[in-house]
Amino acid sequence: MTTTTHASAIAATGLRKSFGDKLVLGGIDLHVPAGSIFSLLGPNGAGKTTAVKILSTLITADAGDIRVGGHDLATDPQAIRAAIGVTGQFSAVDGLITGEENMLLMADLNHLSRREGRRVAAELLERFDLTDAAKKPASTYSGGMKRRLDIAMTLVGSPRIIFLDEPTTGLDPRARHTMWGIIRELVTGGVTVFLTTQYLEEADELADRIAVLNDGKIVAEGTAEELKRLIPGGHVRLRFTDPAAYQRAAVELREVTRDDEALALQIPSGGSQRELRSILDWLDASGVHADELTVHTPDLDDVFFALTGPAGAPDQPKENVR
Repeated sequence: MTTTTHASAIAATGLRKSFGDKLVLGGIDLHVPAGSIFSLLGPNGAGKTTAVKILSTLITADAGDIRVGGHDLATDPQAIRAAIGVTGQFSAVDGLITGEENMLLMADLNHLSRREGRRVAAELLERFDLTDAAKKPASTYSGGMKRRLDIAMTLVGSPRIIFLDEPTTGLDPRARHTMWGIIRELVTGGVTVFLTTQYLEEADELADRIAVLNDGKIVAEGTAEELKRLIPGGHVRLRFTDPAAYQRAAVELREVTRDDEALALQIPSGGSQRELRSILDWLDASGVHADELTVHTPDLDDVFFALTGPAGAPDQPKENVR
């Protein structure tokens, strides 16, 4: 993960948005340090895309004080647009033209000279490993290649803040890991990344800070480790093949949850060395042999479901909310 700075790239206070009688964002606060990866994590329809659209000037908020790149969204949206790049849930790549032509089109839209546009396009195509495919129609690209081209197009204008709205949805695991490497590299170069995702592993892997959005409210915020500490449920699991050893351990160990079919015991534990040593010492002293010992500490899955409830649905292809 990256080392964050104290300067604020994005600051929003009291951000509200409704569509008709549907409240999508209920007065949320967001603070994103410059040069960091901030992840907005939430279930399907939580309002993540709406937040990105507001912060990137695509739609207006009903209320809120919002500054992006040091500029006030209400009074200077043009300055914000000049400082940001946006990669949405759905690719902006034109499949009817080549990858290179897509890049040159973006160079024109960013008012680069013809010579500068070609230089930037060539550099970015090489950086994203697309040089060999540059002359081919983008419709022939794989999903991962289209996503790389999409981000390359976003970078043509050298934005300092990039919004990535569920950038790896629909990608296979290999392409997803490639995209993670690209995102880390962006931040190493000083760019701030605002990432929305439904993939819990993605937020855990990438984000310096994570905000969990549910029903239009920020229900928790912090580093991945801070969020994990919010949730109880850590335990040690002992599995036995000898029924007699299982029965003895089940009787003598305190506060265990039994699984008689699997011959397994679950013991509440925070996973500390002291707690593990205590269990191992008891097993050694009692002459009881456990065939398998595993430690489970709360992960972002536990955090997600504890904070968003059983109706939360990570890993879905898109949001229902606009």
